[in-house]
Amino acid sequence: MTAMLDLAVHEEQGPISLAEISHRQGISLSYLEQLFAKLRRSNLVASVRGPGGGYRLNRRSNEIFIAQIVDSVDENVDATRCGGTADCQQGETCLTHELWTDLSEQIHQFLSGIDLASIVAKRQVQQIAARQDAIHDQLVRMPAPAIEERPVAEQV
Repeated sequence: MTAMLDLAVHEEQGPISLAEISHRQGISLSYLEQLFAKLRRSNLVASVRGPGGGYRLNRRSNEIFIAQIVDSVDENVDATRCGGTADCQQGETCLTHELWTDLSEQIHQFLSGIDLASIVAKRQVQQIAARQDAIHDQLVRMPAPAIEERPVAEQV
């Protein structure tokens, strides 16, 4: 969700590299690569190759709903203890199984009504994104630490 929000916040900048998202959001690059492969298969994002390439939303942000993102990366919103298998109590259904199943469905329904654009439009989200961008920009502009010249054997 965080990576998709990052992409939506920065969609006017053109394709965004996973490395940029990784740095801004503190998410492992290899994990993002796995997630974005699934998001691409679900047509939620498109990859752009070449210099200046990266990922972009494949639809407008007001056409991408949170539940679609959750579903596309094979996550589910499940409040049951049994993962929805109804074997909660030594292989049998527990007394509260239907309650938690109904709650899971309500959460999914709730997430189906929230699009990326509505989250991005929130002032607090904009403030957080601006802070993250400022930190990211500072890190990018920092000079690389000087590497001291030492004999190769000493470097190993």
